Amino acid sequence: MKILFIVQGEGRGHLTQAISMEKLLRSNGHEVVEVLVGKSESRRLPGFFIRNIQAPVKQFISPNFLPTHANKRVNLTRSILYNLLKVPEYAESICYINRHIKETGAELVINFYELLTGLTYFFFRPAVPQICIGHQYLFLHNQFKLPKKNKCSLFFLNFFTRLTALGSSQKLALSFRSMPEDNHQHISVVPPLLRQDVLLQESKPGDYIHGYMLNAGFSENILNWHKKHPDTPLRFFWDHWEEEPVKKIDSTLSFYQLDDIEFLRQMAGCKAYASTAGFESVCEAMYLGKPILMVPAHIEQECNAFDAMQNGAGIIDHNFNLSNLLRFSQNYKPNRLFVEWVKSAEYIILNEIERFAPQNTLQGMYLVEEFV
Repeated sequence: MKILFIVQGEGRGHLTQAISMEKLLRSNGHEVVEVLVGKSESRRLPGFFIRNIQAPVKQFISPNFLPTHANKRVNLTRSILYNLLKVPEYAESICYINRHIKETGAELVINFYELLTGLTYFFFRPAVPQICIGHQYLFLHNQFKLPKKNKCSLFFLNFFTRLTALGSSQKLALSFRSMPEDNHQHISVVPPLLRQDVLLQESKPGDYIHGYMLNAGFSENILNWHKKHPDTPLRFFWDHWEEEPVKKIDSTLSFYQLDDIEFLRQMAGCKAYASTAGFESVCEAMYLGKPILMVPAHIEQECNAFDAMQNGAGIIDHNFNLSNLLRFSQNYKPNRLFVEWVKSAEYIILNEIERFAPQNTLQGMYLVEEFV
C-alpha cells in the first residue's frame, strides 16, 4: 500500500510519531511515498527528523501558535491575528496538499494532526482514505474526562481537533491506557507509538534532572531555581536555534539544542524529567520509569498533563519548581502496565491501518509471504 504522511511540524511529538510509523509500515511491506510537513517561521525542522525519515520530505506553510512576548505560553489572540493574515498562503498550501495526494499515487493518507489536511479534505474531497493519529483525538472520546479548565479554551481545542480530522475515515487516539472504541466518533484507542530507540534504551538511575522546553522563555524559571539550588545538576533541551549546540551556564547547568539521540540518552540516565507536557516525551519518560514534572504551555498540554497525572506519571506545576519534582520522585513508582501497553502498539496500530488497504494490495502481500 502506498501511503502519504502529512505531519504537523510544531514541537517534536508528531515528528517522532511519523518516524516510528514509517518504520512500522516499511517493515510490514508498505511504502511511504512522501512526507509533507507543515512549517512556520518560528520553528525549524529538527535534524533528527531529516536523518531518520526515509521517504522524501517536503514542507508547506501551515498555521501555528505564537508564544507570549516572554516566550513561555501560547498567546491565543496574537496567534489568531497572525494566522488570519496568512490565510492566502494557507490556501496555497491546501492546493499543494491536494496536488500531492494525487501526484504521489497514495492509497492512504495518514494525518499527524495537521489542520490543513482536514481543510484539504473539506474543500477538495480527495477519494483517498484519511486516517488521523494523535493523543488529541482522545479528548473527543465519550469516556475521556477533560480537566476542569476554561470551558471556552476546551471548546476551541476540540473544535480545532475536529477540523484536523475533517473527511477522515478513522481517528487513532494515542492513549496512556486501553479504552473501548468510540464508534460514534470513529475513534480507536491505541498505544503510544514509541520509536525503537526508546524501546532499546536501558534505564539507569542518575543524579541530574533532565528536561525539555517547547518555548525557550521558560529558561528564566530554570535559571532562577538553579541559583537557589546550584548543587543539583540540570540538563535541559530547548528549541532555540540561535544558540550554540550546548550552552553551558556552569558546571551543573547546560542547555542543549534539540537532538533526539542525545535527548533519549540523557533521559535514560536521569533522576527525573521536567517538560512542557508534550505527549510524546511524557510517554518516553513513563516507559523509562522516570518521575515527571509537567508545566503546560497551552490548553492541549494541560489536557496531556491531566491525563498523565491520572495514570501516575507525575505532577503538574506552573513555573518549573523542580523542588516539587524532587519531592515527588522520592515515592514514585513506575507504571508497569503502561510498559506492556506500549509493547502492543505495533500489532494494534498496524491492524487498524490495514483495514483501509485496497483488497488487491493485501492479497499481493499475503502471496509474497506464502512464497517466502
